[in-house]
Amino acid sequence: MRIIIAGAGDVGFHLAKLLSYEEQDIILIDRDAETLRQASSSIDVGTIKGNSTSYRVLEEADVKNADLLIAVTSSEETNLTTAIIGKHLGAKRTIARIENLEYLLDKEKLDLKELGIDEIISPESLAAREIKRLLKEVALTDTFDFDQGKLSLIGVIIDSSSKLMDHSLIELAKINPSHNFVTVAILRDNKTIIPHGDNRFREGDHAYFIAEPEGVDAVLELSGKEKKEIKNIMILGGSKVGYHAAKRLSRKFNVKLIERDKEKCFELADQLRNVMVINGDGRDVELLEEESIHEMDAFIAVTGNSETNIISCLVAKNHGVQKTVALVENIDYIHLSQNIGVDTMINKKLIAANFIFRYIRQGEVISLTSIHGVDAEILEFIVKAGSKITQREIKNLQFPKGAIIGGVVRNGEGHTTMGDFQFRPKDRAVVLCRPECIHQVEEFFK
Repeated sequence: MRIIIAGAGDVGFHLAKLLSYEEQDIILIDRDAETLRQASSSIDVGTIKGNSTSYRVLEEADVKNADLLIAVTSSEETNLTTAIIGKHLGAKRTIARIENLEYLLDKEKLDLKELGIDEIISPESLAAREIKRLLKEVALTDTFDFDQGKLSLIGVIIDSSSKLMDHSLIELAKINPSHNFVTVAILRDNKTIIPHGDNRFREGDHAYFIAEPEGVDAVLELSGKEKKEIKNIMILGGSKVGYHAAKRLSRKFNVKLIERDKEKCFELADQLRNVMVINGDGRDVELLEEESIHEMDAFIAVTGNSETNIISCLVAKNHGVQKTVALVENIDYIHLSQNIGVDTMINKKLIAANFIFRYIRQGEVISLTSIHGVDAEILEFIVKAGSKITQREIKNLQFPKGAIIGGVVRNGEGHTTMGDFQFRPKDRAVVLCRPECIHQVEEFFK
């Protein structure tokens, strides 16, 4: 598959990195020679220096034979123009990153496909959607449902109150004889562990499980967490992410939004009728206390300053808020969340890159999600008749060590899978694997 990526910034680079594991033919276009040099020294990609709206540059990239052209530069105009020109020069599919959300709202009216743009993405809108997903349950750091909750991916922090602490996975099987959840990953000291029988849980571990509906409650009970619904949310920052998060969340929760800019506050108050908009500096602890931060179930910091977001989340934690989410610009910060005390850090560029990666793989994988800070992907496959995965029990499959099968949805019911399980056609399999193992895993499902 020949893929051209216009823009070698955070979105383009991360996307190229994900795709490079699969030996795709990737060309990166960017105006900055140093950015391209750093990219080519880190990952196996071809590079072209120049403006992606140039006919000459796109022809040099052999756009007429491109299966996909992805325009993710920092300029919306460049992205839209690149996609339109690239399509007319022969690219099979085009994706453009946008900032103006009117394009998303009026997709059908504008008929962007007629212009040559097959798909548009907004990192801000995707980040707001991700925030809503993260707020499903206070006690869980992460949650993602498969087949409408028949199986779920969940994350918890292992602390001193957890019954899991110091137990190995083999011992866990005795503690939980119903086997209604499976440990699929452990994030420890910023390193991802794909666990096996002898691995033990330690205090401070960020543990991830694939669980049946009853297994979610079992994980919460064993990890010493109480199930609690979210009712009250405070959002710091009236950015595009803050606006869209408030709009989505106010349909279900009580939302307060704090913004420094007085004029922007009036605009937000007009646009967000179900949200209490407060003019003030969210770094002011007295203001947060006056606005009853101690009564909040969740605190979302999405200002344009990463450090402000992190520190304000720590202040919220110190005032008893159970769930905190900080928006950060530096992707490297994501791995620090478990060490600093913020429940989840998100990066809108990383979310956008993962969304595009999922879009590219739609034909082979029915769903794909990433876990914040974890160097692994969660994939869901529909099992085909005659595929390698159906030929033996899991324990005899020689499945890649960098991957683990977490569960299956069969005949409308979710089940975790042990070594003696054998897949059948039409099963929906849930697999966690490192990016470099995705291609190997796919071989079992072809």
